Amino acid sequence: MKDQVQYSRSHQLPGLVLGEARLAKFRFKRHFHLDYHIGVITEGVQRQVLHGENMVLTPGTIQLMPPGEMHDGFSADDGFYTLKTFRVAPEILNGLAQEISGSGGQLGDVVLLDPAAAYRLSRLHAAFQDGETASPLQLQADWLTLLEHLLSRTRLRTPEMVHGELSASQRTRVREYCEARLADKLSLDELAALCGIERFKFLKLFKRTTGMTPHAWLVRLRLERACTLMTAARQDLTQVAHAVGFYDQSHFNRAFRSAYGVAPSQY
Repeated sequence: MKDQVQYSRSHQLPGLVLGEARLAKFRFKRHFHLDYHIGVITEGVQRQVLHGENMVLTPGTIQLMPPGEMHDGFSADDGFYTLKTFRVAPEILNGLAQEISGSGGQLGDVVLLDPAAAYRLSRLHAAFQDGETASPLQLQADWLTLLEHLLSRTRLRTPEMVHGELSASQRTRVREYCEARLADKLSLDELAALCGIERFKFLKLFKRTTGMTPHAWLVRLRLERACTLMTAARQDLTQVAHAVGFYDQSHFNRAFRSAYGVAPSQY
């Protein structure tokens, strides 16, 4: 198999460029970036020289690299390795870090071995590449949650403690807004704005209040509305799926079976 490199821009998060490379022969010569890099090794072994040190990055390794850091990268053993990267404008990432921690300043560089977080990053990378089929609400929540985890594990920032729950009026506004727009792609920005708070705080308060993530709660609301539609009239299941915000029948079937144990046609 030949070396492969591809880049794509996220439609869900402006300013994010996704990179994926499977390499054996190609070597990244000594270079630097103007953006912030979050890289994850998913298979094989990469070797690089950073700060004058020889480093070996194995599967499950996550590297956070700020702009301007001089480094290289190549296969450690002439075999293939796979690297997935999130390239983020510094002002965007620093803004997210400030939202999570409540403190400002540029983030530094860290190498972290965390297979569980690396797996989640790899899945998020694929979800961002799905483009129009992905849920903005889930992507934004997963992105913030993973950044919170990485900031905490690397001690680059201490995530801010969030106390309390959503008020009754905030819960009502969120529910009424979602019920009126079940067929739309809703975002974390929209729901947090309804409550007059930042996304990270909303995410924490919502989960503490309901015991569910906003995305999981919204999926359940859509499925419950689907049950109502199917009970009231024998509508075409594809029409029901679209009416409550599922982009295709197979997506609706999987979600319904996961929630109720049967396919929609058996309800």
